[in-house]
Amino acid sequence: MKTVFSKFAIIIAALALLQTLFPGCASNKKVAPPAETKQEETVSQAESEETQPVLPVSSDPDDRYYLYTEAQLQRRKGNLDKAVYYLRKAMDIDPDSIYLEKELANLYLRQNDRENALHVIEKMLEKDPDNLETLIVYGKLKQAAKETEAAREAYKKVLAKDPDQNDIYLLLGGLYMDEDDLPKAFQIYQQLIQHFPDSYAGHFFIGKIHARQGDYAAAEKAFYQTLELEPDLEEPRFELSLIYEAQGEKEKAIQTYEDILDVDPDNIRAMMGLAYFYHKNGMTGDAEIFLKDLGARSMSEPEIIRKAVQFYIEPKNYDAAIVILEGMLKGAPDSADIHYAAGIAFDGMENDEKALTHFKKVMPDSKFYENAAVHISFIYQKQGETRKGITFLKEVIRQVPDNPEFLMYLGSFYEESEAFEDAVNALLEGTEIDPENPKIHFRLGVAYDKWGKKEACMASMKEAIRLDPQNANALNYLGYTYADLGQNLDEAERLVREALKYKPDDGYIIDSLGWVLYKKEMFQEAVETLERAVELVPDDPIILEHLGDAYLKTEDKKAALEFYKRSLLKKETDKESLEKKIQELTGEDG
Repeated sequence: MKTVFSKFAIIIAALALLQTLFPGCASNKKVAPPAETKQEETVSQAESEETQPVLPVSSDPDDRYYLYTEAQLQRRKGNLDKAVYYLRKAMDIDPDSIYLEKELANLYLRQNDRENALHVIEKMLEKDPDNLETLIVYGKLKQAAKETEAAREAYKKVLAKDPDQNDIYLLLGGLYMDEDDLPKAFQIYQQLIQHFPDSYAGHFFIGKIHARQGDYAAAEKAFYQTLELEPDLEEPRFELSLIYEAQGEKEKAIQTYEDILDVDPDNIRAMMGLAYFYHKNGMTGDAEIFLKDLGARSMSEPEIIRKAVQFYIEPKNYDAAIVILEGMLKGAPDSADIHYAAGIAFDGMENDEKALTHFKKVMPDSKFYENAAVHISFIYQKQGETRKGITFLKEVIRQVPDNPEFLMYLGSFYEESEAFEDAVNALLEGTEIDPENPKIHFRLGVAYDKWGKKEACMASMKEAIRLDPQNANALNYLGYTYADLGQNLDEAERLVREALKYKPDDGYIIDSLGWVLYKKEMFQEAVETLERAVELVPDDPIILEHLGDAYLKTEDKKAALEFYKRSLLKKETDKESLEKKIQELTGEDG
């Protein structure tokens, strides 16, 4: 089945864009270490460039020392692919060298090629299954790959062999906390502080666990222990403020925020947290003082808006985000940045009208103008306001004539209103600006198809595939079109199976494969495939009808009738042919 995505995807890397365009200033404040530690880039910290052993050098290209030295030279030049090549050649000569394997794993990690790095690490563990350094890297790679069971087992093995591995307790405890297995996480952090009584991180996470379990007294005690060990930490104080708020101890909550601000008067997070606390507790005048000041300062300190995004919009705490951002607007009523962030928050709350109000205040000179325009277009499309969307996008294109994305969205609006010629013209204009953009060629193919121009549709899909051979949507669309026309069925099957490599659980693409098999008169295979498609997309009338057709060809008239009826219940238009199929079957059964 063709998937055309009539509700075109917003380029909503909105949050990512906000973070990118509001770069933060580095803080010198200590914070508790996170439950997950950043992936290490090397197998061994000790074997850095400064400590590489000096190896004898020869000029023989079949000498592993020559190849190793050449690999190091290429690495220092930044030519990591060449460094890998020479190192692998060296390993061909000396396949049992643990040292060379370690270096190769380092190179793969520097390339962020975790798959090959893991392959090398696994080979190293086959030779030396108890090597702690290798086990640690293996665990981190498995954790990065979301294979948490393997990561946990590796970390457990490390701790069994060396209980003094401080960071591994944190990694293992973090895995259990991510899975909400608080008793096991608690056990790991208890082991950490048994081995390292002064581990402020251990006490901090024990406090977090107590707080999540509702044992506020124990949590408070653990956070104060953390602060005794590291008095400058902010995180325990923020956690304490939440505990006091949950217990209704307003004065303690306020005092905790004020303690943070006494140490760091410019702590934006504390100001926002205190302002929101004031707001929730009816102290709106006090809240306004903080927020108005933050808004005025944000005009020259974009870090302030970035913090609002980080602490309120990213965690989807939209209620708080809206209070804070609207309060800040009182100090900076014309701030496009705040209006854009507020639009994102209202959009998250699905308050379309408020979101539109804020997005429309993002002017063409703002770095967020184009993204705000995309959001406005999407809201109009969601509301079925096609004409408003077209009028709006025409004005945007007048302001930003060289952005092909807006022509693509304009084409989608025309397509929605069945003005297919206008859609094609807009999309062709987009291809003139950016001829190498596969998304535009895909949309152009869809518009041609809806306009009834099959040859032009297939040509556009082929171009989209040429530009992006892994474009599952274009592969599927072209394959389904061939099948629907009864043409090039072997090629249609190849295209759809290729699409499934990239989207193996996409019910619409599985439907396409079932329909290709149906057209190839492989009816039993078609039934099995289409049954899987219906499992994944149970309410699509076309998929239901396809399965009915396939059952009919296998002489299972009862099942065919059932799926035809299910399809008819879901269909809104073009019901006549389906009704005829049902009548023919019921007539035969009668």
